[in-house]
Amino acid sequence: MSYFSSTLGMEPGGDRQDPARPARAEPGRWPKLEAALAAVNRDLTATLPGQDALVLMNVPSWEPEPRTAVAGDQGRVTEDQVYVGMPDGRWHGNAVNVCDLEEGDPREPQDVMTVLSVVAEAAQETVMELRRQAWPICWVHKIGLHQRPAGTTADWCGEETDPGGPPVWWCRGGGECHDVSVVGELAATLPGKQRRALRRGERERGGHA
Repeated sequence: MSYFSSTLGMEPGGDRQDPARPARAEPGRWPKLEAALAAVNRDLTATLPGQDALVLMNVPSWEPEPRTAVAGDQGRVTEDQVYVGMPDGRWHGNAVNVCDLEEGDPREPQDVMTVLSVVAEAAQETVMELRRQAWPICWVHKIGLHQRPAGTTADWCGEETDPGGPPVWWCRGGGECHDVSVVGELAATLPGKQRRALRRGERERGGHA
């Protein structure tokens, strides 16, 4: 697990970022991670009004330069790590990119559903640890949800995956496990009052855009 509190590389009175310090990831560098985080942020906006969107944080490797292939190293390269963080630069949990690459490996997982699963889990850890609350919540059973493959049963093993379907927010309350929604679509599951408030807020934000 990782935890860090930063000022996004800003020195007091300055406006330059130190490349050796954590900073927001450059837009467009991690397209799959960005798309997955956009889906998770939809759920965050729907269920935690007032919470600003999560961001990708780029954390430089402890090594001064990435390790390139040397004799016996089999082409490994150490990448900077990317975490899902709060807008103020804090995060908790594991990196969401591929940090220790074989020669020719992609820097992001290639399967879109795998990326969504990894990012949703990382976002949940950051929100729960730093806000000190369960998130997201099943509106029916009032307990925290878990990110799982669709159709997960109570005896699910973490190594079991279903690459053919999208990850879901899953609840084990009430004695019967059930899928609550696909990650990114929690808004559709909100009770009527919360759903109307969400739509009203979206209209108000659109009117001020």
